[in-house]
Amino acid sequence: MSLRRRLLLYLLISAPLVWGVAMLLSLRAARHEVDELFDTEMIRLARQVQVAVAMPVGSTAPLPADAGSSGEADMRDLAIAVWDAQGRLGVADREGVLLPYRSEAAGFVDLQIEGEAWRVYYLQSFDGSRLVAAGQRVYERDELSYDLTLSQLLPWLAMLPILLVAMAWAVRRSLAPVEQLSAELRARGADELQPVPVETAPIELRPLLDAMNGLFRRIEAVLAHERRFTADAAHELRTPLAVLRAQWDVLRRAAPGAERERAEAQLDRGLARLDRLVTQMLALARLESGSSAVAQRDIAWPEIVAQAMGDCLALAERRRVELSCEGLEGGARAPLALLGDPDLLTVLLRNLLDNAVRYATPGSTVVLRFREHALEVENDAEPIAPAQFERLGERFHRAEGQDESGSGLGLSIVRRVAALHGLAVRFAPRADGRGLKVTVGFEPAG
Repeated sequence: MSLRRRLLLYLLISAPLVWGVAMLLSLRAARHEVDELFDTEMIRLARQVQVAVAMPVGSTAPLPADAGSSGEADMRDLAIAVWDAQGRLGVADREGVLLPYRSEAAGFVDLQIEGEAWRVYYLQSFDGSRLVAAGQRVYERDELSYDLTLSQLLPWLAMLPILLVAMAWAVRRSLAPVEQLSAELRARGADELQPVPVETAPIELRPLLDAMNGLFRRIEAVLAHERRFTADAAHELRTPLAVLRAQWDVLRRAAPGAERERAEAQLDRGLARLDRLVTQMLALARLESGSSAVAQRDIAWPEIVAQAMGDCLALAERRRVELSCEGLEGGARAPLALLGDPDLLTVLLRNLLDNAVRYATPGSTVVLRFREHALEVENDAEPIAPAQFERLGERFHRAEGQDESGSGLGLSIVRRVAALHGLAVRFAPRADGRGLKVTVGFEPAG
């Protein structure tokens, strides 16, 4: 059901209910006013009769009827009676309806007379010689109360169709901003993610528009990542594919022997580089898209270190580089204790070790060192220019003059995994100015 129909339905249900309650309240108010009016008149009438009637003891006589017109009055709904001290009826205004004698009565009493409800007022004289009673049929009061209430309600009922039209128009006008927003969003293309203006929108729609604009910004960021990743991937894959094509041509034309073996080795290295590039690109894409959820488990660093070093062992043996780990022995405090995803942290450590081994001086040692709030990976290599430190960690960036194959994505993946775990990555040369020391840990408290 649409919002407009729902509002109209609620209004159509609520309006009669509110009117019904208002009618009951109006009826009670009208009845109260009528009772107050007639009770006052009955008191005044009883006192006038008490003063006016002077009758001998034991005599009875009806009150004289008015000679003139009674107007709109219905005298059949009224009755007056006067009794002496012995309870003998002395005066009655009419025959047929006789008010009952009650010697001890004083004030208003509700009675049933001949099957009908009456309200009777009893007034004792000061010397106790007379009792005056003035009564009125309750139906007269009810009739007047209903007439007063209906006289107010009927005009409202007659105006109901006009009110419904006015409510429908008001609902339509109130929902016009929603319809305009819907039309604007329907007219947008898939790549039109500019924010919806909030300043001119109704206050009730602003939280929705703020959330929608936030969603647009996140989608735009994801699309920007995808476009940048696609452009970078197209650029980076072009070179290894061209190299593989050339190496394949050489291999096809090479005669059996040393030349063919060299071509096969070059082709193997090219395929390995392409495989590494694609693997790291896919890992980086998953991390940047947020599809890799970060688990919250206690990290067992010995298992992660064993896995990462095992993955890098073949490369280390080929380059004659030794792998060393320090600070992981049992102590009073566990090194770099945190909650996180062991698989992602294995990727982080493997990329750090792979990068350190790949560019380390042959015959040197790559050291993995654990501290209380950080881990460090350092190698021995030629000094890095200060300008290169500023670009370390950029996607697809590799320092010039490198002989080792690489994609320039390893340190980018390290930074992304560290950020997902609330860790910071810092690059610096070793203490002797050579090589590279990468520190991954918590930011120091300011």
